Amino acid sequence: MGMEMEMEMGLAVDWDAAAASFDDEPDHGLRDPEVRQAWASRLRSWLPERASDVLDLGCGTGSLSLLAAEQGHRVTGVDRSPAMVDLARAKLAGRDAAFLVGDAAAPPVGEERFDVVLVRHVLWALPDPGRVLRHWRGLLRPAGRFVLVEGVWGTTVPTVGIPADRLTALLAPLVEDVRVERLSGDARLWGKDVDDERYAAVAVV
Repeated sequence: MGMEMEMEMGLAVDWDAAAASFDDEPDHGLRDPEVRQAWASRLRSWLPERASDVLDLGCGTGSLSLLAAEQGHRVTGVDRSPAMVDLARAKLAGRDAAFLVGDAAAPPVGEERFDVVLVRHVLWALPDPGRVLRHWRGLLRPAGRFVLVEGVWGTTVPTVGIPADRLTALLAPLVEDVRVERLSGDARLWGKDVDDERYAAVAVV
């Protein structure tokens, strides 16, 4: 059973056990040059032009962290899985990046503040996403931004995920501006055609 199917069925995933094969999914490992380029292009449009401090929550094996670092940003990644964090550290060895084992909902970053909170396919799985977003808002510097890549996976009922209209409603009291970019139609991002709801919400505080 693939990881997407496990997510669709709401099954608990052992992320330490999944770490070794996690990057096999096209949009996880970004090993295919076309998929990698598609994500790099999107990320460049979502992140600030100047070198910034990016907090990548639920960073997994660090594939998006690596793209951000390659674009000149300083990255701090947090993941609950020590095995994922080990892979991320190896992937970004020698770059301006640090990885911490911890809870994405309450990352162990102390008083440090960031220009960007970057999260992909994590918020939907956390209890009380509104409370989590408020906590993350406190980790952003003035004029910082959220870059949240989320969706609703599967077309059968019940689906799992968080629809864009719900996420924008949760963000509204916390930010000045929210832009939603639909991603379902770009098969290059996923390595295949998808027909469920996938999007990015870029919100400036």
